[in-house]
Amino acid sequence: MAASTRFYEAALAPFGVEMAEVEGAVGFGGVGVGFGPPGSVDFFITEGEPAATMHIAFAAPNRETVDAFHAAALAAGGRDNGAPGLRPRYHADYYGGYVLDPDGHNVEAVCHRPEG
Repeated sequence: MAASTRFYEAALAPFGVEMAEVEGAVGFGGVGVGFGPPGSVDFFITEGEPAATMHIAFAAPNRETVDAFHAAALAAGGRDNGAPGLRPRYHADYYGGYVLDPDGHNVEAVCHRPEG
């Protein structure tokens, strides 16, 4: 839980997201940490063994945020799963970067806007 908390706090900082709360995760069976813009919780993690790996994607307002997310996630202990770049197989302006979080989940930052 500590490694995941540190990872997401650093990786989501380029989005303006910060750790929003630390309290019991009612209904989730354990301790949880929320993340979001000031005054909001949009993403929540809980302690315990992951039941399955998943793909989590965060929409970025621009390509620079994707780049900053990827760098911050790697610096926070994430493992590279696809450097930031265009993924035209999805659409012409799909710009994404991928990392594996401490639990092996594929975490992506993606911008759907053209460069500029």
